[in-house]
Amino acid sequence: MCGISGIFKTTGHERINKQEIFDMMDVLEHRGPDDSGHRLREYYGLGFRRLSIIDLQSGNQPIENEDGTICVICNGEIFNHIELREELLKKGHVFRSKSDVEVLVHLYEDLGERFLDRINGQFALAIIDEKRRSIMLARDQFGVMPLFYTLVDGTLLFASEIKALLTNPLVRREVDLVGMDQFFSLPHTVSPRTMFKNIKNLAPGHLMYAEAGKPDVILKQYWDLDYPLLNEEIERRSESYYMERIEELLLQSIKFRTRADVDVGAFLSGGLDSSLIVCMMKALSQNRRKIFSVDFENEEFSERKYQKIVAEQLEYEHYSVPFKVDDIAERLEKVIYHTEAPVKESYNSATMALAAKARAQGIKVILTGEGSDELFAGYPSYRFDQFRKLRNQNDLSSAEEKMLRSKVWGDPLFKYEADFLKLKEDKKAIYSQQLNGCFDDFDFTNHQLVDQSKIAGRHLIHQRSYIDLKVRLMDHLVSDHSDRMLMASSVEGRFPFLDINLVNFIRTVPPDFKLNNFKEKYILKQTAKKFVPEAIINREKYIFIAPGSPFLLRKNYDWINDLLSYETIKRQGYFNADEVERLKKKYLDPDFSLKTSIDTDYMLMIIMFCLFIKTFDMPSL
Repeated sequence: MCGISGIFKTTGHERINKQEIFDMMDVLEHRGPDDSGHRLREYYGLGFRRLSIIDLQSGNQPIENEDGTICVICNGEIFNHIELREELLKKGHVFRSKSDVEVLVHLYEDLGERFLDRINGQFALAIIDEKRRSIMLARDQFGVMPLFYTLVDGTLLFASEIKALLTNPLVRREVDLVGMDQFFSLPHTVSPRTMFKNIKNLAPGHLMYAEAGKPDVILKQYWDLDYPLLNEEIERRSESYYMERIEELLLQSIKFRTRADVDVGAFLSGGLDSSLIVCMMKALSQNRRKIFSVDFENEEFSERKYQKIVAEQLEYEHYSVPFKVDDIAERLEKVIYHTEAPVKESYNSATMALAAKARAQGIKVILTGEGSDELFAGYPSYRFDQFRKLRNQNDLSSAEEKMLRSKVWGDPLFKYEADFLKLKEDKKAIYSQQLNGCFDDFDFTNHQLVDQSKIAGRHLIHQRSYIDLKVRLMDHLVSDHSDRMLMASSVEGRFPFLDINLVNFIRTVPPDFKLNNFKEKYILKQTAKKFVPEAIINREKYIFIAPGSPFLLRKNYDWINDLLSYETIKRQGYFNADEVERLKKKYLDPDFSLKTSIDTDYMLMIIMFCLFIKTFDMPSL
């Protein structure tokens, strides 16, 4: 895990200012405090910050091929690099290090952009081909590694984090209103959208190609999750077959993700996914590893009991990190700085605290359980879909509501979270008069969100899985909730459920093995029985709901009062200042409480958005 940055002149003849590369590298130091490197040529410059994990002595980047005409910088890990290296050595390629990233330059020599199909890893990379005077950017299939870019006046700038782009005088700070509307409507912004106008997030499974002397860049998708069509004939196998294959592939994924020249630890929440990962780690190796858990002071939120059951079975070094509700508020500004966007939940700060503890214990690599819920029908919404289908409840929706669902998802009967009409009404009450005057221009439903061809004609479980991966997992759970919070402490996150071979197999598992008689993650639970204590498998799914805006407002923090002052809200121009005052008064009422499973905490979103504006010195409307 590292931080990459670069500048490429599509005009092909302007010189790169070395200081601009160094400025980008400096703000990425938290992603790579161990070493740095750069490469400057007439029409491009590359910058690199290193978090040393594999080949600690000679694995610094940029890395070149034998004659120096191909050069790569990469943020992430190539998990199957040992197997790829053996193939490449037999073909006569010469290696100068034991770095996993060095396989990329030689694969590119042989296969061009098709080399991406051979990689099992998590990565954001840039490859320079000096013979073609070209650059290729690429991001892994699930967006584990971030990669942002902007194209201004013939200059392509890219980096692992937006704050590196903001160091360049060509880049303007301006709120992307479509991104803002996505934030208020969905779990997070969705690639390629960000909260910054004209700054894009290279979408997962995509590559970008540019040549010096050619002003236009080319975007391509090289992979996407493609579930079987309902009328597609796929051989149905026995339950034991799917269990055995999931076990085999998940064990291999964990084996790949424990490859490192430093100690590898794990987060343990006490739920099924993280418990299965740490138990499989034990099955693969008797090494005594370090695992880390959050212990919330509020017993209602605490999973201490289940964490202890797993930790005692494994006899690992278990670090329980006490976390008070006040700790959330104290870290919010740092959370926003690292996510580079407002967030809807305040619990990101707990992940940040865990990462800091891991780093203090000498751990640079952490395995976590993200991805399981989206792939194995693990959220309650998968059950709710089935209930609604059985009762034909979606048929009762208005024609206008169905029209909006069809426009966004391609299916008039698919409901993701909130009703679109109610959501639109709520947002228009919150947005300022100025924003309401141009609402249709930035209304997220008027801008393509996902590839509807991957939703049409699929099973309802597969429809939700695809949308969850695109809308919830990729740009939220593995990005702002995981990568950005871990890298704030220079810790790399690895995600065994997001292994390309495992996911390609999971797409073939029949839906009723995922949700069986309304039992979520059925086939995964059956697989886990061999490894995980029964108490973990049989427990109800736990969803932590961090304290929301009523708690923050009642604490009377000066910084929140300043953010939400009538004058500040009015001056910035994004929100209706009178409506914000009304909400503040309502939420401060001692008798008021949010129904966490029903109510949307708009006040918290307003607080987070205002904190984002302050943190990044964004202009008023």
